[in-house]
Amino acid sequence: MRLIVGYQATPSGEDGVALASVLARTFDARMDICVVLPCERPVPSKAPVETAYDDILVQRATEWLADALALVPEGIEAEGHLLFDESFAQGLIDFAADHEPDTGETDMIVVGAASDGLLGRHAVGSVTSELLHVAHVPLALAPRGTRHNRVEKIREITCAVGNRPGAETLTDTAFELSAKASSPLRLLSLVSLDGRAAGEDTYTLAARERDRTKADENLRAAHASLPAGTEVHSIVAEGNSIEKAVSTLEWHEGDILMVGSSRLGQPRRLFLGSTAAKILRVLPVPMIVVPRGEGDRA
Repeated sequence: MRLIVGYQATPSGEDGVALASVLARTFDARMDICVVLPCERPVPSKAPVETAYDDILVQRATEWLADALALVPEGIEAEGHLLFDESFAQGLIDFAADHEPDTGETDMIVVGAASDGLLGRHAVGSVTSELLHVAHVPLALAPRGTRHNRVEKIREITCAVGNRPGAETLTDTAFELSAKASSPLRLLSLVSLDGRAAGEDTYTLAARERDRTKADENLRAAHASLPAGTEVHSIVAEGNSIEKAVSTLEWHEGDILMVGSSRLGQPRRLFLGSTAAKILRVLPVPMIVVPRGEGDRA
């Protein structure tokens, strides 16, 4: 596995490096830390001035890369890259596309939360928002403050199973990562009032039981899709909202949540659905968003 880290010289950038370091140590992966500079020359004056500005910017970015590489723990293979693109997110996506591994292993982009979020929570900035709509590889999101954690490896992987059939790519990827990490796998289904059927004005006991039964069925189907003998723990979390349901769960340092791209997204492209967006608001651990596969059913 290769981890492509979108780095900016901010605490958010350090959070991304910290999460990528944990993932790299867990999955024996290498890190490519990328700083993306704009292609356009921002000083519309004479060429010598422009050239001087560009030289200063490149020199500063090179220093940022050196600072980022210094954050990587010993024993992890890491390399710095200076990229040029009008869009920070597109620069990372193009880098992933241009360096597709021949081994069949999966790339993953890693970024930190926006700086205006709460400590220990996620906040989606412009770069992350763009990645969540167009990336073709899994995207790992670090909560704000991840750089302060002392976690060395992933403790447990939780895979959120949706309320609709499909998402085979998500469960397959979750199983592969848990096996590679030798960590427990937990399948999660959420039941909430805001998941009631269209046209229902009240959430009756019968509706709750219907949703609970559906959640149990989805968990059994997800479990059945895994290789025989897979040890997995299944859980249904309930609440008046998706956020409340997620808040009832017990999370530990070293845990990570995996969710699938919305069914509205194109195959092999990310598109964060409304449920995943609600989860992200209250989730205290990193999240990995996995694109839909060609064979996933809508």
